[in-house]
Amino acid sequence: MLELRLDSNSFRGSFPHWIWEIRSLEILDLSNNSYNGSIPPCLRNITYFLRNNNFSGILPDVFLNATGLRALDVSRNRLEGKLPKTLINCMYMEFLNVEGNKFKDKFPAWLGSMPSLNVLILRSNQFYGPPRPLGFQNLKVIDVSHNDFTGTFQAFNFSSWFRMSQMTTLNPENDVIYMEYSIASFTFQNDMNAYSSSVEIVHKGVDTEFEKVRTDYTAIDFSRNRFYGKIPESIGLLKGLRFLNLSGNAFTSNIPQSLANLTNLEALDLSHNQLSGQIPPDLGELSFLSTMNFAHNNLEGPIPRGTQFQSQNCSSFMDNPKLYGLDDICRKTPVQNPRPQELEEVSEPEEEQVINWIAAGIAYGPGVFFGLLIGHIFISYKHKWFMERFRRNKPRVVIRSAR
Repeated sequence: MLELRLDSNSFRGSFPHWIWEIRSLEILDLSNNSYNGSIPPCLRNITYFLRNNNFSGILPDVFLNATGLRALDVSRNRLEGKLPKTLINCMYMEFLNVEGNKFKDKFPAWLGSMPSLNVLILRSNQFYGPPRPLGFQNLKVIDVSHNDFTGTFQAFNFSSWFRMSQMTTLNPENDVIYMEYSIASFTFQNDMNAYSSSVEIVHKGVDTEFEKVRTDYTAIDFSRNRFYGKIPESIGLLKGLRFLNLSGNAFTSNIPQSLANLTNLEALDLSHNQLSGQIPPDLGELSFLSTMNFAHNNLEGPIPRGTQFQSQNCSSFMDNPKLYGLDDICRKTPVQNPRPQELEEVSEPEEEQVINWIAAGIAYGPGVFFGLLIGHIFISYKHKWFMERFRRNKPRVVIRSAR
């Protein structure tokens, strides 16, 4: 397999046409540069990573014969128009990321017929209209946040999302396998021919960029749209789901009891909606659920007493006037009186100790001059001692970039 990586440089200008002279090229990475102009209409049947450039215009509708295309990342450019429907011919495509452009189109429901699609990122564009997410049997990550989608979820049939409905064993951090795109065998593996791409998703309330996507990572992000109506109970069928973000919409009615079936769920965000009723106490039985947010709704009744709820930040429940039980979560932990030995160690800041010592020397010493002299010597010594101690105890920060 031949791949050409020109990513993360300062290249400028138009798309480098000399690349087409490389006949056996199978992967092209021009990410994180300053290329501009249009993407040429002569794209070949190779995998493209064009992320974070200044490409503009439309994405050429040239994928009719691109049956071998495995991944396409054109995120964070200035592309506009509609997604080319010839992408439907990419039967082996697993990864499609068009985040951060100006695409303006209805929900591309036809992508649901792509049998291999694992990751679909439509985030931060101008997509609109009602959702029609049918199919998507192998989908593991979908992010349609920050668009103009509207309508109800009545048409959703989450039972067809086969991959998300399968229980998975969470891999420990020291035994992680990532989604990687091997052109030769095209399997998830760690070999010399593997290549991965990154996504940015709201992870536990924070915009997080993942340079690699774990194979056990499953996520739904429909936040910051105009969805309304009831959250369907069928969402509880997605037992392999780990992250669910429906915040910033206009969902009404009760929180589905079926969410308690999502035993792999780690993060749940239902904030900034119009949900009512009580918070299902069974959510406290989800042992992996470490982050949840119900703020800015119309919820009522008690906050469940389970450990998963009591460990949340107070802001996770704010602006629900009829919700009670916040005292245990929002109260500040009283400060305990320090023990005598702690008083000796941290009784006063270093600078205050020096000043008090000088004052004592002036007041009780053999003379003002002698006190000032000794104080000056002590300050110099203490300053050097403090700086040396600070240098020894200063934590080392090491930043590593994973590939």
